[in-house]
Amino acid sequence: MAALFYVEDTISWRLFFLCVYITELTHGQVRYSIPEEMATGSVVGNIAQDLGLDVKRLKSGRSRIFTEDGSEYIGLNEDKGTLVVNQRIDREELCGQVSPCSLHFQIILENPMELHRIDVEILDINDNAPVFSRKEINFEISESATPGARFSLDSAEDKDVGLNTLQTYKLNPTDYFKLNTLSRPDGSKYVEMVLQTPLDREEGEEHKLMLTAYDSGSPQKSGTVKITVLVLDANDNSPIFSQSVYTATINENASKGTTVLSVSATDKDDGTNGIVTYSFSQSTGSASDLFKIDAFSGAITVDGMLDFEKWKQYELNVEAKDKGGLSDTCKVLIDMTDVNDNAPFISIISFSNPIPEDSAPDTVIAMVNIKDLDSGKNGQVKCFITPDLPFKIKPSSINFYNLVSTEVLDRETISEYNITIIAVDEGSPPFSANKTITLKISDINDNAPLFPQQSFTAFITENNSPGMTVLSVKASDLDSGNNARISYFLEDSQVNGISASGYFSVNAESGEIVAVRSLDYEQIREFQIYVRAQDGGSPPLSSNVSVKILIQDQNDNAPQVLYPVQTGGSLVAEMVPRSAEVGYLVTKVVAVDVDSGQNAWLSYKLQKATDRALFEVGLQNGEIRTIRQVTDKDAVKQRLTVVVEDNGQPSRSAAVNVNVAVADSFPEVLSEFTDFTQDKEYNDNLTFYLVLALAVVSFLFITCLVVIISVKIYRWRREHLFYTSSGNLPVIPYYPPLYPDIGGTGTLKHTVNYEVCGTTNSRKSDIKYTRPFSQSTLSIDHSGTRTKPRQNAVSEDLITEVRSAPLHWHFS
Repeated sequence: MAALFYVEDTISWRLFFLCVYITELTHGQVRYSIPEEMATGSVVGNIAQDLGLDVKRLKSGRSRIFTEDGSEYIGLNEDKGTLVVNQRIDREELCGQVSPCSLHFQIILENPMELHRIDVEILDINDNAPVFSRKEINFEISESATPGARFSLDSAEDKDVGLNTLQTYKLNPTDYFKLNTLSRPDGSKYVEMVLQTPLDREEGEEHKLMLTAYDSGSPQKSGTVKITVLVLDANDNSPIFSQSVYTATINENASKGTTVLSVSATDKDDGTNGIVTYSFSQSTGSASDLFKIDAFSGAITVDGMLDFEKWKQYELNVEAKDKGGLSDTCKVLIDMTDVNDNAPFISIISFSNPIPEDSAPDTVIAMVNIKDLDSGKNGQVKCFITPDLPFKIKPSSINFYNLVSTEVLDRETISEYNITIIAVDEGSPPFSANKTITLKISDINDNAPLFPQQSFTAFITENNSPGMTVLSVKASDLDSGNNARISYFLEDSQVNGISASGYFSVNAESGEIVAVRSLDYEQIREFQIYVRAQDGGSPPLSSNVSVKILIQDQNDNAPQVLYPVQTGGSLVAEMVPRSAEVGYLVTKVVAVDVDSGQNAWLSYKLQKATDRALFEVGLQNGEIRTIRQVTDKDAVKQRLTVVVEDNGQPSRSAAVNVNVAVADSFPEVLSEFTDFTQDKEYNDNLTFYLVLALAVVSFLFITCLVVIISVKIYRWRREHLFYTSSGNLPVIPYYPPLYPDIGGTGTLKHTVNYEVCGTTNSRKSDIKYTRPFSQSTLSIDHSGTRTKPRQNAVSEDLITEVRSAPLHWHFS
């Protein structure tokens, strides 16, 4: 049953909406709802009609109202059977912040005796504006305060409840400060003033601001407070609280002196500027009467009688200030709890642990049973979990809850969660319990192995022993277990037409790359191989890395002498006239080394000589020169042994024999070297000697032609093989060089030149021969008595070949 009333109040309001609802219970219990501030005499409801009584029964039964506290807010009109307002009802005075606010009384009848319970709920109207406890708030702020510094402001109080209470704040102006509106756990709001632009005392020592608080009533009401900011010159660092908001819970029956919590602020300054003292700021209000704070330790203790029914939470604004005047503020929220018989009890009846990381959202992780042995509101429990976790708890039935995931999990990011389930009963004050479960996330193969770099470079010396380790590559996998067990494989690739596995292998477990055969720098100088790292997941994931292996040269090749050519059947001799001066160029030893770098740097030394005082060898160029004037006493036959050494460690060498004839004429050379080769003297008959010499010279001339043609063909074939094999030199071709005679007095023409092009890569070295424009060569006259210039006896190529070689004689 419901009734609607409109009442006119000439002082504070004219029209209001009154909703009265009645619920009939055993013994005639009736409930009404009326707004506060109704005029005296206003009708609350027709009690006779609502209780089904006759008005006469009210009179005959001597009806009267009984209240436990003796209040007389509501009266009974027996003549009309109505309840009326006896005196002004102020909901804020009657109930404060408690909602709902109700008047409870009984109507008693006699003859026969009856008892009827009546509840009248007093509804709030917007009859109170937000009010600040102070008219003006003063701040002293250092000009060195950094943007982001926070300053607690007074919270306005509005005695109304619901939408009629305080809702919003506004700060004006906002040139230097902005307003930060925060909410308490109970939904009420408080504000902080945040510095957003640095202050400058020289520009302005004082700033005036206005803070306005608005409610949401109709009509809307507001309250204001003035804020004065005085800018100070202060030290460099201000105290900083370890937390901006401290929270604590304490029983309402806590005795005086009970420690609630301790706040802590640090100041980086030294001396007196670093000494911090604590105090309640002026904006704390009346709550500072119930608590006190130690100025040096920051310990907050109880200093008054706490009452949960009046205040469920106390808000303290604590200020930390150093000797230089710098300060910081923090907020302390103290929740009150009442004594309760039993706390909720949490039982885990099912728990899936671990769960795979690819579990879909809303996967049920655990089933929870929560019960409280208390009854009524003290036994009604609310359940939740710690915030900022990818889980939530959902009720499934009475006292049963499901813990479910809210998003896809990633084991590599977080492999384990500590989930705290919190249960709070609805007693007054509430009791709570919590239970922490540890949930492990099992791995799936969602990460491929990764190498620390995209490519590797390794070095190995040639002629290595098979099985030698080149380097080890290591990959990492963020997964775990078999999903992170990595195996290594050598990708199939071709090196000079041969599979890379023919040269290298990789250890599947360790990633160690091993050379399976001995390597030769002169054949292959570098390898590019690819190693694949594959995990043990299903399906497996893999990644590749490039490995560049550079072969380092070793001194495994001895120098090879290109000139003079050592023949088995004939004797080569260089002729030096007896008129040769000091420094006369006799010949030049030319050698190459197929190694590279310093292993191919060659040096020449004279090991043995018939007369060591007559010749010397250039250490770097191999040139054989005279070191003194040739005399008639010097033997015609001179035999030199030259050793060519490379610069390797250990060094390798080659030796070459050089025969030198010291003579001014060919017959003298022929006589001596014929005697040398045949070890027999032919001085018995001069005629016989001349005939034999002529025959020998003729034979040698023909032999020279044949040898020159053979060498030409042989040289052409070896050059062809050299270039078609990309510089690989299994056998060094013969390159007869050209040697200039610096003095111009020897057997070689000054116009004969040669160029040597050398690199660190011996196989790429080359010798370039420059043909002279004109040159005379010595040939043996068929009469055997003199030498003469040779004119067009052979082809131009053959003449060039002869001109390119130093003058020498062959004797068989």
